[in-house]
Amino acid sequence: MTIRVLLADDQALLRSTFRILIDTDPEMTVVAEAADGQEAVDLAREHHPDVIVMDIRMPGVDGLAATSVIGADPTLATTRILILTTFEDDQNVAGALRAGASGFLGKDVTAEALLAGIRTVAAGDSLLSPTATRSLISRFLSTPDPHDRLASPRELELLTDREREVMALAAQGMNNNEIADQLVLSPLTIRTHIHRAMTKLHARDRAQLVFVAYQTGLVSARP
Repeated sequence: MTIRVLLADDQALLRSTFRILIDTDPEMTVVAEAADGQEAVDLAREHHPDVIVMDIRMPGVDGLAATSVIGADPTLATTRILILTTFEDDQNVAGALRAGASGFLGKDVTAEALLAGIRTVAAGDSLLSPTATRSLISRFLSTPDPHDRLASPRELELLTDREREVMALAAQGMNNNEIADQLVLSPLTIRTHIHRAMTKLHARDRAQLVFVAYQTGLVSARP
C-alpha cells in the first residue's frame, strides 16, 4: 500500500527537494505541501495522510503547536508525524515527543535514512531519533510536565514481566532487532510484546510508549 505523505516546511525549495525524493520511491507519494503549521493542520484534515514530515520553525503556528493539534484530533488518529528540523536541541526533542510526534530527525539526515524513517513511522514501530539525542530524550522525559502524564506507575502492573522488559529496552533506544538479539527472541515476538504494551497503556505509537516508560519510572535517565 502506498504511504501518503504531507510535507510541512516554510522553505519552498526544501519542500520541492523532499517531494522529488519521496515521489521517486514507488511505495510513497506526496499528497500535499504546507508552508506553515496552520496549513499543515488544515491539509491533514483534508487529506488524512499516513505521515506528516513536519518542520518546527515555521511562521504563525509552528510545527510543535501543529503537532499537538493533529495529535489531539481523533479523526487523525492514524496519522503519524515525523519532525525534521535543523534545531536538534533537547527542548525541541522533548517538546516534539510530548506534542505527539512519532519521530525526530535532523535535516542533515541522508536520503536513505529519511525514506526509511517515513516507512518506520508509518508502521508505528519506532521512535526515530539520532543517537546523539537519545540521552537528551531520556533526560527530559524523566521529568515531564505533570499535565502531560499519560500513565501512572500502577498501570505498569497491567503488563507482563516480558512486556515491561521489552518496553524498557525500547525506551533505551533499541530497535526490535536489537531487543530480539539481546533476549534471544524473534523480532516478530518483540513486535507483538510492543503492541500489547501499547494497547494496555493506551499509547498511540512507540514514541508514546517510550514517553510512558520514563514518566512511570520504568526507565530512569542516566546522569
